[in-house]
Amino acid sequence: MRTRDFSRAPAQARAGAMFIGGTRYANPLVLLRLAPDWIRMVRDMRRMSGYCWHTVYWQFPLTLGTIAFFTDRDALLRFARTRHHRKLMMWLTGGNRNATAGFIRLYTASPDGYSNGAWRAEDGAMGHIERFTPLGAETTGPAVRR
Repeated sequence: MRTRDFSRAPAQARAGAMFIGGTRYANPLVLLRLAPDWIRMVRDMRRMSGYCWHTVYWQFPLTLGTIAFFTDRDALLRFARTRHHRKLMMWLTGGNRNATAGFIRLYTASPDGYSNGAWRAEDGAMGHIERFTPLGAETTGPAVRR
């Protein structure tokens, strides 16, 4: 059901900003060299004010990425300025010896969303919305058919 109150939802639902990044590494040995600095960087990130949650993903053959959530865009950007993050990014982007490709995208959450059950702050109810959220050209969305 629609809401703006995510106070009972998991940390990633309360986040206002999301980072997704991916790096294609040059070879498997690079991943071993990366590990100590990456562990320090993640430790710093988890301790920072504004950090909510993160996960790591893998895509064959050599792409490793992170999806991270922060309370707001400023908290996310403060993390990007940390010593361990800067060191790691310089190591990755200093030519193509360690990495051959990479990307970063930043997203900001809309205040509106949906919650149900135990994660619903208003009343804990489970239920469906009556109407879909309107698309850009619509003033109201169509009814949800059951």
